[in-house]
Amino acid sequence: MAGRVIAAPRPGAIGCGTAHGVLRDDDVLELLTEALAGWDLDGRRVACVVPDATRTAPMPFLHRAVSKLLEPRVGSLEWLIALGTHQPMRRDAIARHLGLDERDAAALARVRNHEWREPDALVEVGTISAQEVEEISGGLLAEAVPVRVNRRLLEHDVAIVVGPVFPHEVVGFSGGNKYFFPGLSGQELIDVSHWLGALHTSSAVIGTLGTTPIRRLIDRAAAFLPIGRRCVALVVRPSDARLHGVYLGGCEDAWAAAAALSSRVHVSRVEEPFDSVLAVAPPMYADLWTAAKGVYKLEPVVADGGELVLHAPHVTSFSTTHGRAIAQVGYHCRDYFLAQRDRFAGVPLGVLAHSTHVRGLGTYEDGVERCRISVTLATGIPREECERAGLGYADPAAIDPTTWAGRGRSLVVEHAGEVLYRLATP
Repeated sequence: MAGRVIAAPRPGAIGCGTAHGVLRDDDVLELLTEALAGWDLDGRRVACVVPDATRTAPMPFLHRAVSKLLEPRVGSLEWLIALGTHQPMRRDAIARHLGLDERDAAALARVRNHEWREPDALVEVGTISAQEVEEISGGLLAEAVPVRVNRRLLEHDVAIVVGPVFPHEVVGFSGGNKYFFPGLSGQELIDVSHWLGALHTSSAVIGTLGTTPIRRLIDRAAAFLPIGRRCVALVVRPSDARLHGVYLGGCEDAWAAAAALSSRVHVSRVEEPFDSVLAVAPPMYADLWTAAKGVYKLEPVVADGGELVLHAPHVTSFSTTHGRAIAQVGYHCRDYFLAQRDRFAGVPLGVLAHSTHVRGLGTYEDGVERCRISVTLATGIPREECERAGLGYADPAAIDPTTWAGRGRSLVVEHAGEVLYRLATP
């Protein structure tokens, strides 16, 4: 491969990457060809597990390349979209996402959305015992968790994750086995994994390399899968979906190699915190449930008492799937919920986790909640809904990102949601 790329594989994975440039398509194709040729896939039923459109990645290029390399060899090839609890992708959106012709019914029939809400679409493959959950969580949780996964996944011999790795508020860095759990998971593990991340807090977990407790929980769940697991882990430049790196191998090793490069590419360090931060969310985030990544990635560099404004005029709801529960609960810091667990016993833990991740660090003492920063929505969600949920409101039409930087010590981040901002000295 062209000498300008840095080979930095981890044992059990091969790959290459560079933090200061992008790979040529020919380099990526050469690497895919070499790695996939060495995998035992001939005549086997293969499922490629991919992200939805809320992750930046060159999916049309990868779909074409992987399909061309595998279709002559494998017994069958299907593509599963790891939605977690996101909205199912429509036929036209799938076609754009994977670079397919919307009129090609045969190709589109080989692509399936995950159906987390359909009991018949899931199958239980094991249970993580309460004792093991307690050990993994460091004593924060002690309840057994059934491990349910998309039934279609088990109709294959091998699953290949093809997706990007970014800093992540729940698990440290996304990717790898996370595409199975919560990507193709039942709600139980989705809820427990997200709540465990909330208990540790996003500020402590996001951008943490290595195996966090939440990553251990996910890896443990993946070990129940009775099929082969492989991974094509990507490190993507958010601005244009070009690839900084590609690593192939087992799900744990390929992910770890990509996470190491992502920590150099997707983490921006600043010397001092900012009094005001404007996060401009891209159109790929359709609701606050996904656009809130702009909050998670920037909260660490907002000064105590400062304001983080999420600018997303296209966002008109808290969540297309969980909106009613969020409107009922609102947005609060972790300690608010911990002090009132009985009151919120019927609310899905994933909803509570989302709430705390958006609201950030804070305390709840003597019935008074004090959050470290203020969070303001400049979205299409009406003022009364924002304020009722415990968030500030700003008219998105009155905000010009080009002039925001003139407001004292402030920061404007375009395409917010995939690059993590941290203080150089925490």
